[in-house]
Amino acid sequence: MTNRRFSIDLQNPDRLEYSETLYDSVCDGTFFPSLLKEMSAVVGCFNQRAQELLELHLASGFRKYFIWFKAKLQNNHVTLIQEGKDLVTYALINAVAIRKILKKYDKVHYSNQGQAFKSQAQSKHIEILQSPWLCELMAFHINLRESKVKSVLFEGCNLTQPSLTCELFHFVKVNIDLTCSICLDTVFDPVALPCSHIFCYMCACSAASVTIVDGLKAAEPKAKCPLCREAGVYEGAVHLDQLNILLSRSCPKYWEARLETERVERMRLIKDHWDGHCRAFLGV
Repeated sequence: MTNRRFSIDLQNPDRLEYSETLYDSVCDGTFFPSLLKEMSAVVGCFNQRAQELLELHLASGFRKYFIWFKAKLQNNHVTLIQEGKDLVTYALINAVAIRKILKKYDKVHYSNQGQAFKSQAQSKHIEILQSPWLCELMAFHINLRESKVKSVLFEGCNLTQPSLTCELFHFVKVNIDLTCSICLDTVFDPVALPCSHIFCYMCACSAASVTIVDGLKAAEPKAKCPLCREAGVYEGAVHLDQLNILLSRSCPKYWEARLETERVERMRLIKDHWDGHCRAFLGV
């Protein structure tokens, strides 16, 4: 995969090559709208490809065959790993490219508009390092590495509780905190909101004032992220299945204890939910 408007020389990461059309567009006031559109396209492409890849990996039986046939992908581990590796590389290269473009813009124009634009992009959730699918791909690589699949993986992807890290090309590092800010423990059955914050599923349901039966999609549009207070984030929540598998394998004792606790709590919440519906139906 390549970026359509800018590129980085991996042998010399400090060197950034611009296309003339993008650089000249600064003069007519279309630089930031063009860059915003480009970033949206890049993040949209990355999210779609990563989601398709991970759905294929986790699928089983007829569904896996159907997804494979639909996507026309070769159904083997080597292909999955290589595409996942390409996607992570694509995300990190684009993140570095954007950072360098905005830094250069501010330097040339003696402004801080580049940094302001970066904040705007983050608030619109088009910063590629914010994507929950990047977290999933990192966990995917570690899961395959620990299952001793014979292939080249990112040695820079590691789980160091309570965080997930990835270092590529020795000049960019991603660090994802895996502490739920609600229960203050390592996330269990994790979900990521579009604002990039990760919570336990039950904690997120509690914060959104919805039951685990109804799910996060049932949250009110005004419901806010408990950490950054951004509204309307629950509809776009992503269940982090690969991260869930990774954490269950990496800390089995904690996971088993948490699983037992949550099983009891979930049964209580489900019972309360249906009891309430029955009472409402009977008019009690």
